[in-house]
Amino acid sequence: MSTEIVRVPYRGGAVDIEYRWMGPEGRRAPLVVFLHEGLGSVSAWRTFPDELCAAGGFRGLVYSRPGYGRSTPRRLGERWRPDFMHEQARELLPALLGALGVDPEADPPWLLGHSDGGSIALIFAASRPRSVRGLILLAPHIFVENLSVAAIAAARDAYLATSLRGKLARHHADPDSAFWGWNDVWLDPEFRGWSIEAVLPSIRCPVLAVQGREDVYGTLAQVEGIASAVPQTELLVLDACGHAVHRDQPRLLTEAVTKFIALHTRAVGANSWVASAF
Repeated sequence: MSTEIVRVPYRGGAVDIEYRWMGPEGRRAPLVVFLHEGLGSVSAWRTFPDELCAAGGFRGLVYSRPGYGRSTPRRLGERWRPDFMHEQARELLPALLGALGVDPEADPPWLLGHSDGGSIALIFAASRPRSVRGLILLAPHIFVENLSVAAIAAARDAYLATSLRGKLARHHADPDSAFWGWNDVWLDPEFRGWSIEAVLPSIRCPVLAVQGREDVYGTLAQVEGIASAVPQTELLVLDACGHAVHRDQPRLLTEAVTKFIALHTRAVGANSWVASAF
């Protein structure tokens, strides 16, 4: 599946962002923007975005954040700051949408975020409540748990001692950029105090929060914390499911997402949609 590159203003300069559109053209169908996890990219989603958009009749946009995929890699020696997800949500995502001709206030997207991407989606929705139709969150983080740090430390050992680097090279032009950007910041002692719990009450859109019971990177406390702060949250807890919800339970997830979007959207004509109240 071929991708394109767009130059986007970011952090006082500019970065190249890899992206891909899918689904019908125009603004008649709901737009779903896919936000990948800490080691993800456009290609790392595999076929899930296409299959979800086909099942629901959605437009889809998937992109690789700076440091990932074919997007601009990290500069040599650069270490991400603990607020890197806030930067991605408040600066990069609005700039990317603008560069691609999407006006999120006129055409608010659904944000489907996995792991770090789910956290970025939450921050965006809290910062720009008029610019998002709804959130679908797959194993999101709202604070740092001990088991998350332990799993990320184990990933560091695997990257140094196993074939993990070669596997990541299938999805990233610079796998070291992708891995160490994510791993270093999550294992930074300063990051242990990271939390986005304080911004959650500002979220006004419907939320579907999904967690696998066998996730080694996070517990149910993450999605339960979202539900406590955002009352319009629907929880979906899946058995036989780890951190990669879209790979472990794709059928159940696709059914849940298409029903959720349909519940909060109503058709007004052939291939035409508008938001409904929730």
